[in-house]
Amino acid sequence: MLPIVDANVILRYLLNDVEEQSEYAKKVIEQGCEITAEVLAEVVYVLKGVYQVPKEEISALLTALLDIVYLDRHAEAVYALELFKTKSLDFVDCLLAAQHMVSDRKIITFDKKLNMIVG
Repeated sequence: MLPIVDANVILRYLLNDVEEQSEYAKKVIEQGCEITAEVLAEVVYVLKGVYQVPKEEISALLTALLDIVYLDRHAEAVYALELFKTKSLDFVDCLLAAQHMVSDRKIITFDKKLNMIVG
């Protein structure tokens, strides 16, 4: 069973900003690990809010990451990252929209922007 990594491991891997932790994160990720949609959402939130990384770059970085880590809802996450870079939705709403589009799940929301996609 693969270990699940937290957002801070993914961030050290992507940002390579704390040498010892970044090296360890790279080793763990390259040996095989799992991330969850919740961790992915936290990484997006931190990259956008704390590091001011542009949405397009976040989408590209995390789409590439999803090629090397396991995520149970891989197709939904990739779709959500595509939506995120082009829509004015937060990433959690993009994940919900992706569940609707990829897995044909009904989404009930009062959010007008999200309803335009899933309504």
